[in-house]
Amino acid sequence: MAVQMSIPEKIALISSFAGYGRCSITEALPVISAMKVQACPVPTAIFSNHTGFSSNYMFDLTEEMPAYLAQWERLALQFDGIYCGFLENKGQIETIGAFIRDQKERRKADCHGPGLPGTRPPVVLIDPVMGDHGKLYRTVSPDYCEALKGFLSCADMITPNITEACLLTGTPCRENGWETEELQKLCIKLHAMEPDKIVITGLRATSADSRDLILNFTSERDTKNGRLSFHTDRRPSAGPGYHGTGDIFAAILAADAVKGRAFFPSVQKAAAFVSECIQASSALGIPETDGVCLENLLGLLTQEK
Repeated sequence: MAVQMSIPEKIALISSFAGYGRCSITEALPVISAMKVQACPVPTAIFSNHTGFSSNYMFDLTEEMPAYLAQWERLALQFDGIYCGFLENKGQIETIGAFIRDQKERRKADCHGPGLPGTRPPVVLIDPVMGDHGKLYRTVSPDYCEALKGFLSCADMITPNITEACLLTGTPCRENGWETEELQKLCIKLHAMEPDKIVITGLRATSADSRDLILNFTSERDTKNGRLSFHTDRRPSAGPGYHGTGDIFAAILAADAVKGRAFFPSVQKAAAFVSECIQASSALGIPETDGVCLENLLGLLTQEK
């Protein structure tokens, strides 16, 4: 049977590159490719291995990024989506903010009518990487966090964990015990920074039968009438807290977004895939610092039309 072909959508994939320990570009790129979308990397820093290990080598690419992106501008390259993960510093926020604004303006200039292929502005997903478990990552400064708040105005969709959502909104942080009304108020504060779609990831709860649960709380603003809709995806905890699972989650959302797929079902799909990866990795005894064995399960993503 002949395989139906189409030109893949393109996503500019902006994040760090770690040679060892599955995370950032080394995870997001195969996930996006498996979902039949072309991933075009923009590395923000090169790590020998991610910062969850006791030591690492890092090369900061802040000074190289303007020339790298200027070449794309010179060639008039355009993207259907932009996924922005780990940024090294405030200067990179300014560089990437200018790139996103340029991409949006290019699509406006090339627009010959509503609904024509390639005329929509790029869908922008920002994963505001700052910290976890109530603390900033050791490489993240308070000045960076403040700059990130303004940067979120570029985003259509954001995927903070509960620590990052609290840091962005000045809310006292705790890892569990959140009521639905509290999460709704948190999302309203994040919507005020302009994103229309929000997923607060990695919430933890306990079910009536004492099982540990992982919750993802979503909020979506209807761009026509401004109304908000809220949903909670609940599922049993799959195992240890592996590094890099947030990168997989965001990559699935970004690939689905450029294909025009509905937001909450995409969140459910991403959470289910991450859960499968965690279960498989735990069963194989893979160390948490190595990240999940997504290579064994990418076929689940390639099956979708």
